[in-house]
Amino acid sequence: MGLMMGVVFLVLIFLGMPIGLSIGMSSLAMLFMSDLPFEMLPQMMFSGSSSFVLVAVPFFVLAGDVLAKGGISERIVSFAEASLGRLRGGLSIVSVVASMFIAAISGSGAATTAAVGAALLPQLEKKGYDLDFSASLIAAAGTIGVVIPPSVPMVLFATIAGESVAKLFLAGFVPGVIMGAALVAIALWVAHRRHYPAADAIDPGEKRRRLVDALWGLMTPVIILGGIFSGVFTPSEAAAIAVDYSLVVAFVVYRELDWRKFYKLVVDAGVTSALVMFIIGTSTLFGWELAFCQAPEQVAELMLKWAGGSGAMIYLMIMVIILIAGMFMETSSALIVLTPIFLPTVAGLGGNVIHFGLLVTVGLAIGMATPPVAINLYVASAITGLPMERLSRPIVPMILTLIVVLLVMTYFPSLTLFLPGLMGVQ
Repeated sequence: MGLMMGVVFLVLIFLGMPIGLSIGMSSLAMLFMSDLPFEMLPQMMFSGSSSFVLVAVPFFVLAGDVLAKGGISERIVSFAEASLGRLRGGLSIVSVVASMFIAAISGSGAATTAAVGAALLPQLEKKGYDLDFSASLIAAAGTIGVVIPPSVPMVLFATIAGESVAKLFLAGFVPGVIMGAALVAIALWVAHRRHYPAADAIDPGEKRRRLVDALWGLMTPVIILGGIFSGVFTPSEAAAIAVDYSLVVAFVVYRELDWRKFYKLVVDAGVTSALVMFIIGTSTLFGWELAFCQAPEQVAELMLKWAGGSGAMIYLMIMVIILIAGMFMETSSALIVLTPIFLPTVAGLGGNVIHFGLLVTVGLAIGMATPPVAINLYVASAITGLPMERLSRPIVPMILTLIVVLLVMTYFPSLTLFLPGLMGVQ
């Protein structure tokens, strides 16, 4: 029955049915094939989406949208340009560093790509940078948007695995910085080979002015994450505070948001959150039925048999599956589907759940920039007007570099567990 569920799910996906409906229909097919009561459908969907932790999802989505559209991203990019633009290929470096800053605000790969791309790509083209390389670099850097906290996929993983959101958030910093450093290295290498220019010198007074102007935005992750890690408020409360703070900055400080724009942001965030919650509801039933069929245990036994009992090989197999899933499925959807399947396998190997959560997040984040279903590339393509084919070639070495980072994280778990252990976050 578990195999039939998987077959129905894959067939529906390839037929183009939305992911939430595909999960729900395959779960419904399982109810038809078994003696389970149909009352399980609404009961499991409701129980799956009623967790208090999930309150953070719509709030973080809305906060990211407000901050991205409220003038904060442009000021952070402007400050990063003043600080790093004097290096050869400095604007390429600014693209990555600004993405890391905005990742700590938006929690979304697509939003990070859109914010940095809209602000920097016209300048990069004007300064003589290759537009296809620049757009690909920003799309690749956008993957950091769900790795450096806050991160909606991390909230979803914590809900499924019953783990601490604060630990996952704290564990995301080092992998996010390593991913950024790897992309900066590529940017410097390409800048040296292609002789990209350095930006014009900026007066120290102008640098200070840009810093002061960007401080409101730079304080956002300090307030959100500082409050979570200090225990002042929970991640769910932090998400609501992020919305309040972003509204004050956008409406009162920068005055770049009006009520008409705000209404549209609320509607968009509501639609996005409703889709996520529907997927969570149907996936709860899907996961329960898989557990009823003992599918996760059978997958674990099969992987152990194929890998000859080697934990390293099993982790490699899981990472390959996650990378492939990320190429074809939306990040949150893939995480919700795959986590219940592989979590028992990892637990059986004695693996750390926080470490595994970061591996799933990073692996699926890489899929955001990997064709064919590469949402970050589509965003960059829409901004530049370049076809996807033009962007797919220069992004290949960046994707390969990020995969290397993922493998390093896989076999050196201390990189992800160092900070949570040091801070003692519960």
